[in-house]
Order: sequence, then C-alpha cells, then structure tokens
Amino acid sequence: MEKLRKIIHIDMDAFYASVEQLDNPELQGKPVAVGGSSQRGVVSAASYEARKFGVRSAMSSVIAKRNCPDLIFVKPRFERYKEISGQIREVFFEYTDLVEPLSLDEAYLDVTENKKGLPSATLIAKQIRNRIKEKTGLNASAGISINKFIAKVASDVNKPNGQKTVPPEEVLQFLEDLDIRKFYGVGKVTAEKMYRLGIFTGKDLKLKTEEYLTEHFGKSGAHFYNVVRGIHLSEVKPHRIRKSLGAERTFNENISSEIFMLERLENIAEEIERRLNKSKVAGKTVTLKIKYSDFTQQTRSKTISYFISSKELILEIAKELLYQEKMKNSVRLLGISLSNLNTEKDDPKEEKKEISVQLKFKF
Repeated sequence: MEKLRKIIHIDMDAFYASVEQLDNPELQGKPVAVGGSSQRGVVSAASYEARKFGVRSAMSSVIAKRNCPDLIFVKPRFERYKEISGQIREVFFEYTDLVEPLSLDEAYLDVTENKKGLPSATLIAKQIRNRIKEKTGLNASAGISINKFIAKVASDVNKPNGQKTVPPEEVLQFLEDLDIRKFYGVGKVTAEKMYRLGIFTGKDLKLKTEEYLTEHFGKSGAHFYNVVRGIHLSEVKPHRIRKSLGAERTFNENISSEIFMLERLENIAEEIERRLNKSKVAGKTVTLKIKYSDFTQQTRSKTISYFISSKELILEIAKELLYQEKMKNSVRLLGISLSNLNTEKDDPKEEKKEISVQLKFKF
C-alpha cells in the first residue's frame, strides 16, 4: 500500500492589497485595487472590500471603477511584496524543507515528516498561519489533504483567514460534492463546456469514462478522470524548474506603426536579457505575443538549435516573427517569452496508481 502524504497549501489572503493596507492604515477597511487606474490599466489584486463589488484581478481598471466608484488604486510595489514573501517562506522552513512556491503568495508544503515532529498536518497548518500573522501582520488560508490538487481546492473553502482539512476517508465524498467550477484547472471556458455535457459536480464527472473525457478535453481528460478519484501523484518539488521567462507591455495608445512596435520589442528584449542573466538561464524557443485593439490575441513561435540569452538574438527572432504575417489591426500589447530553457529535464513517466485510503492516517 502506497504511503499517503500530508500536504498543505498555504494561500495568502488578497496578498498585494493586504500589504498595501498593512503599510498604509488609512486604506484598511476600504476597497483597494493594486494596479494602474488609466484607461489601459488592469487590476493586479483587489482587497476583500473591493471584491464585494465584483472587482477581480485581471479586470480592466475602467470596469473596476464602474463597479466600485469608491475604489482606491495603488501602484504595485513588487520589491515590498518579495520582501514579505521571503519572511513567509522563512516560516515554512521552520516546519519542512519540502516547500514548493507557486508565486509570492502561495506554496505547497509536504509535512508528512516535519521538523517539529508533529503528527497532525491540521495543527501544523494552524501554527503556520499563526506564525505568519505574528511575523507579518497578514492573514493566510490553508488547505490540508493527501495530495496537492485536493489541498489547493480545500484552501479556498474557508477563505479568508481559515483552513479546511480533507482527511483520507472524506476525499472521495468531498470531490463528488464539489462544484465543477471549484476544480483547480477548470476555467470559465472548460466549465461551460462541461455544463453542456451535463457535468456540474464531481459526481457527474466521475460517471464519465476516461475515453469520453479524453475525446472531449484532450490530454486534460485523463487528468480530470484521475483527480476526481483522488489520484494526483505530483510530489512537492522544492526546486521548481522554470519552464519559460518573458515580459510584455500594454500601451497607453494602440500602435500600428511597425517602427514603434520594434522600439517596444527592443525594450522588452532588454528586460528579458536582464532577467535571463539574473536567473543564469538561456532558451531555444522565442514566442511573440500580440494582442490587438479588438482584444483578439496571437502567438507566433520559433525554435532554434542552440540556447540564446542575448537581447540582440532574441530581438532578431522577435522581428522575424513580427514580419511573419501582416498585422490585422492596431496593437495594444506586445510580449516576448523564451522557453525550452536549459534548466528543463524530462520527467520520468509516472505509473498510474489507484488511491489507497488509510483511515487511521492522522490529519
């Protein structure tokens, strides 16, 4: 019988906005959006006071202000967010070295074996949340279960400033009762497609065969088939391998001149070169991202036979991709990313295994 793991997913509550409210007491209790307030601005994060009005991350600043006239916009301070994120990770390492950061404000922890020798993952999650509050003044939520997928889903259940444990004996029922929109990885488009197929809950999903799901959702079909049965074998990886690195710019005014586009691409390529040198990585695949004024989006890619990291070579390929076909409209955003990096390794194929439930496994 495979040994079950004890996985915690920690997710900071409205992290960027909460940091701004922490540093500026005048913002506490008020609707706050981190991001630009211009016509082209986008909300990076919203406080819970703002979320009550429907303000969400990635929302246009214009729409956000329309939804919440009293919304206060604050410019992002990423260095400050990174500083506090570092303090939070120090707390994680007090309990385990098996920490896999997903972003500045969330991470997976494997506490099956932990530095405190505590048998209860639920207790560890509570202690970690308390330590984060003591150290930073910020609230965190947590999900606790037997694998990363369920822990991630569970961390949303009692937000903000709460936690949810799904012990082994409750896993299958928890997943069957779950609204399909709550499944991590099921976005708006996929959810709508599932609705059309009569899939509204985990129980509905579980009734479909793997062949049926693969036919309708491609490679994701096998993933959906497994996770609804509690099968998710991905381990907590302390050193996540970067898959790509990129940068993009949204313009204050739409641009149609290729000369202006090349100027912007040069600035973006320079930023990527700086990040590549800092991370000491290089890549073989350059991807150009173009978002038009009508919000349609295109990506064009080219892979070469050797690794590159210099601005000149990245820009040269980006130019080639830009001229690959005629622009169909004026452009509001350009981006370049480099993938197929020299940090990537082929993961061995994991053998599919059925879930083993140990009722006495203490959570």
